Amino acid sequence: KMVSFRRKKKEDTKKAAAGAAEPAANKAPTPKEEKPAKGAPAKPPTLEDIPDLIETMLNSKGEKSAAATKRIYELCDVGHKQNRVPMVCSGKYDVLTPLAQCLTQESGDGRHLACLALNNLSIPTENKRVMALGPASKEVIGGLCKVIAEDKQESYLCCICLMNLSFLEASITTILQHSPSPEGKELSPLDNPNSLLRVLEKLLTNSPSAPKASSGKSEGVRWACGLIKNLAKSEENAALIGQTEIPKCVVENIRAATAPPSRWTSNSLEDFSLFVILNLAQWPQSREALISAGAVDVIKPIMAEGDLQGLKATMACAFLDAPWASFPDGGNAAAKSVSELMTNIVEKKGKDGQYAYGVFKLYTATKAYADLAKAAGKADTEGVESNTKVLAVPSAVALNFQIVSDLVLSAMDDTEGGSKYVPDAMSAEHAVSAIEAMLPAILQAGDPPRKSAQSDKACGEVSQMLLTYADISGTSNEAKTSARSSAEQIKGASGSARPILEISHDLWTQYRKREGQPLDQFIADKGVEVDEHGPLDFLPCANSEGGCVIL
Repeated sequence: KMVSFRRKKKEDTKKAAAGAAEPAANKAPTPKEEKPAKGAPAKPPTLEDIPDLIETMLNSKGEKSAAATKRIYELCDVGHKQNRVPMVCSGKYDVLTPLAQCLTQESGDGRHLACLALNNLSIPTENKRVMALGPASKEVIGGLCKVIAEDKQESYLCCICLMNLSFLEASITTILQHSPSPEGKELSPLDNPNSLLRVLEKLLTNSPSAPKASSGKSEGVRWACGLIKNLAKSEENAALIGQTEIPKCVVENIRAATAPPSRWTSNSLEDFSLFVILNLAQWPQSREALISAGAVDVIKPIMAEGDLQGLKATMACAFLDAPWASFPDGGNAAAKSVSELMTNIVEKKGKDGQYAYGVFKLYTATKAYADLAKAAGKADTEGVESNTKVLAVPSAVALNFQIVSDLVLSAMDDTEGGSKYVPDAMSAEHAVSAIEAMLPAILQAGDPPRKSAQSDKACGEVSQMLLTYADISGTSNEAKTSARSSAEQIKGASGSARPILEISHDLWTQYRKREGQPLDQFIADKGVEVDEHGPLDFLPCANSEGGCVIL
């Protein structure tokens, strides 16, 4: 979600809520402007005024420049949303460069107004690409970073603006890699104290242990965590963040929380901090940093809360190798909530009051399920799969089959009947890993043992599907090994009824029927198709329209 806020009458207090970052139109500071002629009403600005306003902003100083910046802000305020895209994307104006320059002003009014305008312009999706990746992106990101580094009172506005831009996932590497050098040398963000990465780290580490709520400092830390939450979605960024003090800081934010998780509001410091932990926990380097910071013990109690915070804590604990005994209710709640999340993502639906489709990636949910299955397997004893069985419910097993087979179908150009949700390669890899971890429970024999043609068919199709997946180009070596090993075990289980596999296969088949997918795609021995044009087409009946007579 983007962010929206309206400033209260008191200058120091700010109120933030979910939506898009739209500073209130009437509360901007009002610099002195040249008074209109007596009796003439002040004319509201129009898009045609932009070239003159830009000229004033670039070539004037002090109140005159601030007055022009205020007019630019008014053109894109909450009452003029329709102007936002034309102002940035029409190619007629360059408002970004002068606004970025205003961020470096010592005068508070001009800087504040530039922050408000840039926030509003950063909301439309079309504008994000131009602002974060376009010709003026260095100036925009650099200007925002400089205000945060100098700890100005607008720091929190700059964090919100960068967070808005970071909702465009294509921009997150560019934003975090911002590393300006006065000599023009290329410096790694880790080696540059002026890089955005180090500036954000300094903001978090220099924050008082209990900043006054709604103070400029607490708002800066809060929105910085919101920005980091988005930036931590890529492995490359997470590896950089993992080498700073940021993981320790977000764990401390949760440890210091006074309100119970059920009372954490969306976009609160605690909500953002738990999201940062979840996103960093998925990637190897940053995961180790969280384990060192004692993240598991801090977030473990949150799992019992259920709802959105409980779900985030559950997935993070799975990523951080928490033992199976840590998961409440024998792991039942974890299995149910994560499989439900996988279903919601694949079916593109949401859950009221908790999360909507799009909040979590499928690869996050499938990795969590695979890691839960591995934790359950470690806790099982030989021949007793009681823990793995909690996860190996037929609906969840069928969903993992579906994710892998949909990727296989999307990779085979000649196949008719695709899926409405094409999984990414990482999600399919995690689904294969989950299937392998759940095999001891999936392949449990019926009691009493019996033969079952349906189970034999399931063994044949599922093993063939996994072998086909292993041969797709782009499949990692680890996933190929996992898929082939699972296929071998499943194929070797034919000849006896396997109730969980049978029901899971049936649910998967029903899904493929609904989607109009070919049901013979993964049948290993389909038979040989022949027609009349063969080696015996010299026979008199071969091309005749009448029927052949059998003598």
